[in-house]
Formats: sequence, structure tokens, C-alpha cells
Amino acid sequence: MFKNIICFLSLLLLFSAIPARGAADIRLGAIFAKTGEAAGSNKDHLAGLRFAVKEINANGGVLGRQIKLLEYDNHSTQIGARMAAQKAVSNGVFAVVGNSWSSHSLASAPVLQHAGIVMLSPDSTNPQVTAIGSYIFRSCFTDPFQGMVLARFATGELHAKRAAIMVDVKSVYSIGLANYFTKNFVRMGGKIITEQQYTHDQRDFSKQLAVIKSLHPEVIFIPGHDESVFIARQARKMGVTAVPLFGDGMDYSSVEKKGLAMIKIGFFTTHWDIKVASEASRRFVSAIRKAGNIKLSSSTALTYDSVYLLKNAIVRANSIDPKAIRDALAQTHNYKGVTGTFNFNKQGDPTKNAVLMEIKDGRLLFHEELRP
Repeated sequence: MFKNIICFLSLLLLFSAIPARGAADIRLGAIFAKTGEAAGSNKDHLAGLRFAVKEINANGGVLGRQIKLLEYDNHSTQIGARMAAQKAVSNGVFAVVGNSWSSHSLASAPVLQHAGIVMLSPDSTNPQVTAIGSYIFRSCFTDPFQGMVLARFATGELHAKRAAIMVDVKSVYSIGLANYFTKNFVRMGGKIITEQQYTHDQRDFSKQLAVIKSLHPEVIFIPGHDESVFIARQARKMGVTAVPLFGDGMDYSSVEKKGLAMIKIGFFTTHWDIKVASEASRRFVSAIRKAGNIKLSSSTALTYDSVYLLKNAIVRANSIDPKAIRDALAQTHNYKGVTGTFNFNKQGDPTKNAVLMEIKDGRLLFHEELRP
């Protein structure tokens, strides 16, 4: 009788330790644009995110639990981003991956910081994002960094002394990155001969480009998004000979669809390229190609890295408690991701290289990695 009781209790303990299906799932929030002007550029983010979650779940999940992905549409607006963060908090997520655009992240971050929920943005580069609080992190380099390395490239490799800038006055990203480039270009001995303003919904930039053409700069810095290639294309048609430089806002899909062939030469920063020679990158490329129907892009790679950074933090913390996850994420040391090696500073920013891509006669080429 006593042996039977012991056996029964042992079985009870065994089955109670096995998480019930569904009830044991842990909730990961994702805030990106599914509608509005940012929706096109956010498709790759969502693809990389979903692939990472599916891969993790297929390999046993995290701490024996499956990840349930809850996706929220920020509608490409700051109000939508704030409302999405509020929904994520009310739905009990353990963390949020997102947003992409810095303006959207700046709207979501205060809500998640107040709730004590980690937000890990894959590619919001504005430094003010992580300055909001200790629960806000990013997987990408920052605008001060890419502004510095682009200025260093312009003055060093291109030997430029005179630069013109085209800045979108409605974009936090464009204004900030233009300022960081300017500061570093001047410090390195260059001169900004003009800063021309526009708004991203324009399609005619002839007035601004006529001024630039008359001043004969050696480089023209265009820190925009999808409109950047329109500007570069029109500049070439008007006979502007300055080499165009772009930030990471000009993603591959936009370049390919909107007239890359019109650009004879140019350079832009990005976070990853298929030619990055690391073991993590090679494994990622192989896995994505086997999966099919997923584009290999820096956006895909950054969201993939973001999910795995959170998994790594949960495993090290041995907990899904938000504070424990935050503390473990902040202590990440030499994590080998697809887009680089991660070490977070006190503000939640990683120290990483940037990838410089070259546009040459309408083709995209890997140029080099730009180190801090």
C-alpha cells in the first residue's frame, strides 16, 4: 500500500512538471507596420521574425515552452505604435520585438518602459529610442555611429572636401542622421556647402538639386527612406556629378524596384549582407534558402537576431520574468549573431560593425565592413 502511494505521488509530480499544451505558451509581441507607408519595408522584418519563432519552437521552444507570436499593426503612425504597445502589455507579452522606424519606436517605448516590458527594436537607429529607459534595447547600430563611419569613408576613401545634404524635414531619422554626418564631416576637415530640405512624399526634387549642381560638391548625402533612390535618379538626369551616399533607410527592395539601373555609382550603409563571412551568417543563409519564399535581407536578419537574443537572455536567466529577461539581455556578452557580435552598452545599444554596400552601374556590390 505504501509503495503504491509513493508510485502515485511520483507520477503526479512527473505529469505536473510537463507544461499543458497552450497554457504553457509564452507570448512574444511584435509591433510592425502591416498597413500604411511603412508596410512595404516591414514585410521582411515580419518574415524574419516568424521564421525565428518557428525554428525555435521546432527545436523545443524556450525552457520547455513554445513561443506564441502576437503581431500588432502600428498602421505606420506614432498613434498606432503607442496603441499597439498598450495592447501588447494588456495581452501579457514577455517582451516585444519592434518597431522598425525610429518615430514608431519612440511612440511605443514609453508604454513598454512604464510597464517593465523589454522592447528590442531591430533597426531603429535614432539614439533617443534607447535613452527612454532601461527596458529599451536595439539590435542595430545607431545614427551617431553610421554618421561617423560614412563621414570617415567620404573624407578618407573618397577624399571628399565638399558635401551637400538632402534632408527630409518630416523625418526624425533623416534630420538626426544628417546632423551626425555633418558634425563628423566637418570635424574631419570637410565642408557642408548646402543643406536642401524636402518631404518624403515629394517626387520632384529639381529645385533643390539645381542648387546643389551649381555648387559642385564631391558627395551628396541623402539620409532618407524609399524616396532616396528617386532623388539620386533625378540628380543623375540633371547632371549632378556628386557621389551619392545614403544611410540604412534605403533598403534593398526599394532600390531594386525603383530604378537602381539609373544610379552609376553610390554607397549606403546597411546592417548585414549575404557576403558577411561568419558562421552564424552562413547558417542563417542556408536555413532561409531551405525554407524558401523568404527574402535574404538585412531586415530579415535583424529580426531573426532579435528573437534569438531574447531566447538567449531567457535561457541565461532561466526565467520568463520581464525583469530577469531585461537584466540578462543587458549582460549579453560576445553573442555571435547573424548581423554581428553583440555586446550591449549601458544604454542598450550594441557595439557592431556596419556594412557598406556599393551601387555600381546599377548593381549592388558588397564593399566593406566599417568598424567603430
